[in-house]
Amino acid sequence: MLQKFQNHIFENFTFLKDKKLLLATSGGLDSMVMVDLFHQLNFEIAIAHCNFQLRGLESFGDQKFVQDYAKNNKIESFITQFDTAAFAKDYKLSTQVAARELRYNWFYELLETEKFDYILSAHHADDNLETFIINLVRGTGLDGLTGIPAQNDKVIRPLLVFSRQEIENYAKTNTIQWREDSSNASDKYLRNKIRHNLVPILKEINPDFLSSFQKTQNYLQESQAMVEDASIMVYQQVANEVGEDIHFDLNQLKKLPNYKSYLYHWLSEFGFTAWDDIYDLVESQSGKIVFSPEFRLVKNRNFLILSPIKFEDKKKEYQIHKNQAEVKIPINLSFCNIDDISIESNTTIFVDEDKLHFPLVLRHWREGDSFQPFGMQGKSKKVSKLFKDEKLSLIEKENTWLLCSDDQIVWVIGIRQDERFKMGNMTKNTLKIQLEE
Repeated sequence: MLQKFQNHIFENFTFLKDKKLLLATSGGLDSMVMVDLFHQLNFEIAIAHCNFQLRGLESFGDQKFVQDYAKNNKIESFITQFDTAAFAKDYKLSTQVAARELRYNWFYELLETEKFDYILSAHHADDNLETFIINLVRGTGLDGLTGIPAQNDKVIRPLLVFSRQEIENYAKTNTIQWREDSSNASDKYLRNKIRHNLVPILKEINPDFLSSFQKTQNYLQESQAMVEDASIMVYQQVANEVGEDIHFDLNQLKKLPNYKSYLYHWLSEFGFTAWDDIYDLVESQSGKIVFSPEFRLVKNRNFLILSPIKFEDKKKEYQIHKNQAEVKIPINLSFCNIDDISIESNTTIFVDEDKLHFPLVLRHWREGDSFQPFGMQGKSKKVSKLFKDEKLSLIEKENTWLLCSDDQIVWVIGIRQDERFKMGNMTKNTLKIQLEE
């Protein structure tokens, strides 16, 4: 196995040569074999061990075992302890997810502070198969069937081409010691159920099943690459990025016979799970919304608009004081007194400063807000009706600010000025207010 491993590294991970490597080491069979292989090949390595304190004295036994091994073999080691159960409770995570969060955060911290180049993990071919089956059982797209990646950012998994049996044979042949995790014998976890009950049946049906699976997964990875290429080309025809938002043109999208697959591919990374609701948006009426934890997808006429959810307080107000020349937050406005006026536009208004009561207030619109649109003598109009007439999307409405004086609207910014504050024959002080880029 050592020769096979060396060939695998030099063919597929040539960039690891002369790099400083941090090996995630639990003390179990897989990680101890990985450490031995890299040690035999004289790579510059160090060991990182996490004590999650989930198995009482057994966890501390693992820690001591790894510490002693590192000391005896003159390998630098980093050891840490986590109160995993408390962390999982505080953040409402499963124990497994909590442990993963803790260890990878710590690994990346070591990369930074100790100047390591890569983290190496001992996942192998059987782990890959089990992950495939777990994803299949829970329901997944193509991404979930392509398995554990050999490289993900700074994390390298050099044992994915080796089976658990190969690794165990190597350990026994080379008298490598390891610690058995008692929790691996329990069927409490789904992965163990699959490992103990399902995988043996598949290998009984086909003794070469693991090799066949690896070939199938290679085909799936090639298919995924092809899908990715097609997705990029279609995205360029359908999507338009506008600031933080993405606008999907439904007229273009519906020309595709399999547009649902493209939507899934584009939107899955944004945390959406209600796929039937998303597909229904295509034919729904304007204003319908589907949410993910951090994003939303809005149907707006012939577009689906993806935008981040902004958690700012919609009741927050910003004051503008007399003689203040500009504001930068929440939007960029400038104020100056002038003698001559130029042609008005949606981004500039001219008002009679003496009609204003300072401090002025910038705020979002509220239900029931009304104003007197410029040019309409004595007639008021609800801001919501103005938005409808202007055909604003929900996102555009939420991003619209009002400039107010004593709770009267001076300007629906960027859209319409109020008639009551315009200049007249008696105006002595003209104030120019401009929305800057």
